[in-house]
Amino acid sequence: MSGRLRDEIKQSKPFPSTETEVFLNLARTADHTMRAIAEVLKPAELSPTQYNVLRILQGAGKDGLACSEIGSRLVTRDPDITRLLDRMEQRGLVQRERSAADRRVVMAKITRGGAELLAKLDRPVLETSKQQLAHMSEKQMRELIDLLELVRGGEA
Repeated sequence: MSGRLRDEIKQSKPFPSTETEVFLNLARTADHTMRAIAEVLKPAELSPTQYNVLRILQGAGKDGLACSEIGSRLVTRDPDITRLLDRMEQRGLVQRERSAADRRVVMAKITRGGAELLAKLDRPVLETSKQQLAHMSEKQMRELIDLLELVRGGEA
């Protein structure tokens, strides 16, 4: 199966290293999977990162989270979480307020509208993920998880 990426990107020469081939395969696969999710989110006018913020805030409960904490939990980093939350707040998906305990901290919470939108999207997003991985066995998916965590420096 090795070499398929070279065909996909129409590269005739071998990659300079196995590490380069791994890196490019990771990037190509991430793009492939995220494009499908982005298509599901497009009618709701949400980016994958905005969807991730809604999921994070839903999990945080009624107290919400500090904006910096949201940023640290994102699957893909966004350097400007403030602007991201500005856009989401303008749409009524999140609300922000200063912490009573520390006025320097801004807390964000999911709104009812944000929760309702999330509820409508969760099933289609899950189904898209399942469709993309339907050709893999549970064992293969678990092995892939272990390998990807190993790439990020975790223990497999």
